[in-house]
Amino acid sequence: FPHSDVARAIELLEKLQESGEVPVQKLQSLKKVLQSEFCTAIREVYQYMHETITVNGCPEFRARATAKATVAAFAASEGHSHPRVVELPKTEEGLGFNVMGGKEQNSPIYISRIIPGGVAERHGGLKRGDQLLSVNGVSVEGEHHENAVELLKAAKDSVKLVVRYTPKVLEEMEARFEKLRTARRRQQQQLLIQQQQQQ
Repeated sequence: FPHSDVARAIELLEKLQESGEVPVQKLQSLKKVLQSEFCTAIREVYQYMHETITVNGCPEFRARATAKATVAAFAASEGHSHPRVVELPKTEEGLGFNVMGGKEQNSPIYISRIIPGGVAERHGGLKRGDQLLSVNGVSVEGEHHENAVELLKAAKDSVKLVVRYTPKVLEEMEARFEKLRTARRRQQQQLLIQQQQQQ
């Protein structure tokens, strides 16, 4: 359901409101839903899935597969903010963000840093703390860090990302990495002390 369909529906609601045939309150509630961020997010994710999903067969079958993929994307984000589609141009300077996490670290893949003045910052669609769900239609949920990085590098001209904002999980992850770093530093210091004592 493209943006033009939603715009048309809102237009019809306004005409109905003017005619006074339907209670104004009901119409305003429906209009609010259609204009909401949530409805926009569903539409964007649906369109993205429809473009990238590889399903052979009749349009109805494709629409059903797209709807299922969209529902899955939103179900996965339950309790978090809803998924968003962010498209960034791919230039020689890269995409302008760093990622951390991955299957080997038992964590989702996250945008850990938006590089000041880079493509992502100029575009304004990505946030530090966004979880990366897919890159150009390929899911990176449960993927290794390296695989996600390769997908980002392989993208030509532009890259379409599906992300959702979950800063709390990023904070937990960073705290976990900090603990590991501290433990490693302690180990190295103890090794140094032992070596000095042996000399």
